[in-house]
Amino acid sequence: MLDDQTVINYNILNSPPFVKIIIDNGKKIRYNLFCGSSFSYVTLRVTKGLKDSLPAVQNDGISYHIMRRVNKMFDITCVGIMVADVIAKPVDTLPGKGLLGLVDSIELYSGGNAMTASINTSKLGLKSALIGKIGNDSFGSFLKSMLKENNVDATGVVVDENLQTSASVALSDSGGERTFLHVVGANGTFSIDDINWDIIEKSKVIFVTGTYLMDTFDGNQTRDFLKRCKELGKITALDVCWDSRKRWGELLFDAMPYIDIFLPSIDEAREIAETDDLAEMSADFMRRGVKTVVIKLGKAGCYVRENLDKQIETFPPCAPHIVPVDTTGAGDSFCSGFLAAYVKGESLQNCAKFANAAGAISVTAKGATTGMKTYDEVLKFMNEN
Repeated sequence: MLDDQTVINYNILNSPPFVKIIIDNGKKIRYNLFCGSSFSYVTLRVTKGLKDSLPAVQNDGISYHIMRRVNKMFDITCVGIMVADVIAKPVDTLPGKGLLGLVDSIELYSGGNAMTASINTSKLGLKSALIGKIGNDSFGSFLKSMLKENNVDATGVVVDENLQTSASVALSDSGGERTFLHVVGANGTFSIDDINWDIIEKSKVIFVTGTYLMDTFDGNQTRDFLKRCKELGKITALDVCWDSRKRWGELLFDAMPYIDIFLPSIDEAREIAETDDLAEMSADFMRRGVKTVVIKLGKAGCYVRENLDKQIETFPPCAPHIVPVDTTGAGDSFCSGFLAAYVKGESLQNCAKFANAAGAISVTAKGATTGMKTYDEVLKFMNEN
């Protein structure tokens, strides 16, 4: 028989977080719900027996059935690459070997698809978490400080003592064109073994972003990870980067049955599907298992296809008159906008329109996340443009 103050660890309805259950005179239970460093107290009624009811705590043959479900902790968890971006501008010519060249500014920003998406979705009002990998260095510390500043849960960020944080140096000329130097660093060894499954289980949407730049995680591990996410009942989304090694479909096709929302750019989609035809691209992805295809068209807006039985829909860009200050992270901002609207229950059509607005507003400031606004501000921007 369960007595007063009997403590049992139990996972309510198989949905973390775990709770500490205290039986109170066999009539009520009190539990502490731990969410990271915070907790809350809730009193729940329980009933004996009722074997066909909700999952139960059992002790000495008596079942105490929980009558209320714990809400998940995160709206979205972004999984993928984290990069420190050093931007120097203007750089119209490189100095000679051993010489010094002067520029107007050298600034440090957060970057990388998953890093950008986690911050931008947080700015848009979602409860966001990030799973990725950094080194124990100043760049890594900077990225973690940016996550904290923007209210992104960084519990899932692994720190590797033997690797450096991934970083890029962007040399931007007077016209805004950029030349990059990049070190892969910790992103290259990020693997399925680094996944914090407690965070995944607490999340509604899992967004894998940075595919083709995660040497260990790409391919079979991405497939296995997404498959497990679907088994856990999660909504999955995936975006890719440009693959200079041309492994396109080879690394991605096996994962497509486990992707709910696929969000490549038109250039990437063309390479993966090996066709220039938008309808055929989306049909190819869907025949391989993708549920919804969203293709970023840059200045032309975006394309959405909900299923094979429906025609393609193209949505024009928002505010095409805007002169971009910095296009870094525009695609990631688009994805952030789409998924934020999706989590809030908008139709795919409204998600597409909002995503176009989020991508447009993001280019109004330097850096991948600086230009992103609140959900209501982006909505107002969309309606006014």
